[in-house]
Amino acid sequence: MQWLRRGCSGGVGGGSRFPVSRASARRFTAAWFAVAAALLAAPYAHAALPIDRIKLPPGFHIEVLCADVPGAREMTLSGNGTLLYVGSIGGDVYALELKDGKAAKRHIVASGLSMPVGVAWRNGALYVSAVSSIVRLDEIDRHLDDPPKAVVVTDSLPSERHHGWKFIAFGPDGKLYVPQGAPCNVCLPASDPQRVHFAMIGRMDPDGSHYETIARGVRNTVGFAWHPQTHELWFTDNGRDMLGDDIPDDKLNRLAHVGEDFGFPYCHGGNVADPEFGAGHPCSGFTPPALKLGAHVASLGMRFYTGSMFPADYKNSIFIAEHGSWNRSKKVGYRVVRVSANPDGTNARQDVFAQGWLNSDETQWGRPADVLTLPDGSLLVSDDYAGAIYRVTYTNP
Repeated sequence: MQWLRRGCSGGVGGGSRFPVSRASARRFTAAWFAVAAALLAAPYAHAALPIDRIKLPPGFHIEVLCADVPGAREMTLSGNGTLLYVGSIGGDVYALELKDGKAAKRHIVASGLSMPVGVAWRNGALYVSAVSSIVRLDEIDRHLDDPPKAVVVTDSLPSERHHGWKFIAFGPDGKLYVPQGAPCNVCLPASDPQRVHFAMIGRMDPDGSHYETIARGVRNTVGFAWHPQTHELWFTDNGRDMLGDDIPDDKLNRLAHVGEDFGFPYCHGGNVADPEFGAGHPCSGFTPPALKLGAHVASLGMRFYTGSMFPADYKNSIFIAEHGSWNRSKKVGYRVVRVSANPDGTNARQDVFAQGWLNSDETQWGRPADVLTLPDGSLLVSDDYAGAIYRVTYTNP
């Protein structure tokens, strides 16, 4: 397949192969894997992406930064903001050299990994998630064409592949935050009745030590960030499947203190008792969401907007990438939404910011996966279906 390189010129840099996944990793169920494979196919990879279909508020504009990033998921910037690192649902990790709002060159800095969705940059090193492992590429900014040998930070994470891909990020406390999704649609693993190894968010020191659970009852978060003012952790959480088209909601959650329980598998969406596990565990006993995001929208990457390019009322609002539904009779999601809320989580509301990846006949040509603000205040959106990164800018209309 020939991949389009609009806005992503230059050759492909070197790569390195190193196995980090456990041989004992479980497979997805056949049905789930078939659906995922079909949804991740990229029919538009060989042609110009139809970004003219994307609708944005007045004054906003979208362009393709790079259309040569297969399976693009989480994004992170180098310390000086000139390098964009991108994890993928496939086996590669990419680096894009940025110049004047364009991607001047693309590199593959790691390959052969097990779903390296998560990337986080710290002190010159790139941390990458790979299901059961976190690895580190030291001094990566200076070695894009000859990536260093990966250092294993930890290889003791669960090896289950169902919800095993991980969005990762360093918090204001200097710790690396690493979640672990539930190894199922809905379950309570016999080996983890306290939910401290699955359906949780954890954090560790940069060297992989002192891993601790800070939030339980989180079915699967693939996006989180810290409020610019309060430094509290906010995160998206995907609701369970197979309860119908309209329940339960995905959630936007706020962690006010370490140890909070957000309800899974007993309660979903803040108010839906699980038919199998909910008895004796009322939803009132768990931390409610700051906002219900809608059923099956597949809310993934989220970031607070801290730039200065967009209008003033966008400051500290949240952008969320909605990957889109896969088992709903009428598809929803496939867009980017903006959430406004008070720092304490009150008065939260959402509005559609960008949409058009879902066609009128309910076929899709793209699926937003993550968002990230560049130093100039523009907003990046990754798309794992089209294998692209988009850049959204604003000029006063």
